[in-house]
Amino acid sequence: MVTILDRTNLAPDAGRVRHPEKAHRPDTEVMRKPEWIRVRAPVSKGYQETRDLVRSHNLVTVCEEAGCPNIGECWDKKHATFMIMGEICTRACAFCNVATGKPNPLDQSEPENVAKAVLQMGLSHVVVTSVDRDDLDDGGAEHFEKVIFAIRAASPQTTIEILTPDFLKKPGALERVVAARPDVFNHNLETVPGNYLTVRPGARYFHSVRLLQRVKELDPTMFTKSGIMVGLGEERNEVLQLMDDLRTADVDFLTIGQYLQPTRKHHKIERFVTPEEFKSYETVAYTKGFLMVSSSPLTRSSHHAGDDFARLRAARERKLLVAAE
Repeated sequence: MVTILDRTNLAPDAGRVRHPEKAHRPDTEVMRKPEWIRVRAPVSKGYQETRDLVRSHNLVTVCEEAGCPNIGECWDKKHATFMIMGEICTRACAFCNVATGKPNPLDQSEPENVAKAVLQMGLSHVVVTSVDRDDLDDGGAEHFEKVIFAIRAASPQTTIEILTPDFLKKPGALERVVAARPDVFNHNLETVPGNYLTVRPGARYFHSVRLLQRVKELDPTMFTKSGIMVGLGEERNEVLQLMDDLRTADVDFLTIGQYLQPTRKHHKIERFVTPEEFKSYETVAYTKGFLMVSSSPLTRSSHHAGDDFARLRAARERKLLVAAE
């Protein structure tokens, strides 16, 4: 995964505060990673080429800032997730290492810049995500729309997956983004509802579920996707109930990965979930009707997104064939 932000028009640390809401929290112990979640340092030629591309475009990556464990693999394959609307978020989730503060104005050249990068990298599938922009009247919906249109114009063969904020209290925002017709609409629940107060305090669990359900109501043909982290103190039955909630919303694709604590100021890891437990979650999720499930310690929302999209389309075609028989 390559999460890229354009810093060309960004003043150094403008409006940037590194999680003021977390400042009062005592340092928590960073648990030692088990063998199954450790990865080798990236050294491949493909990784170096992607890194050089990022440097030459004056870009900064969340992959590097967050220490994503999949950076070597994804950069080697030139997989890309573009983060739009700046690098300063209006929220301060306890699991996230993105800076919190007052964001800068939107860069109106960003849609075109993203589209050029997609074309230059020759991407067959691209993921576009963003920080939360509660300061904007539409939460950034129009900017998502412009990015999607720009990519379609520059690289019409590229399929587009978006990973959006929740557009909380932004009437009409979701409808505008869906009307732009991305191929996959992703919005992550992140964790079970019982953890929202401490892990995702600015969001509302059932609003996020309803958002995903509304996408299907607006466009039943659009693939929907959501993901969660485990290891935050959730119980197994809570995860299974979350699966049921997502299936009630007709979500197609579920990702489940291990939470990794960015710093001592962030929410602590309650435990490392074993590969066997992840496999069990995958099995149960398929029985509940998801078309696609990715469940492993190193699973991330955009990991293998292109390959997974191809599998997702194939799974739907198989389902339609079975229904027609």
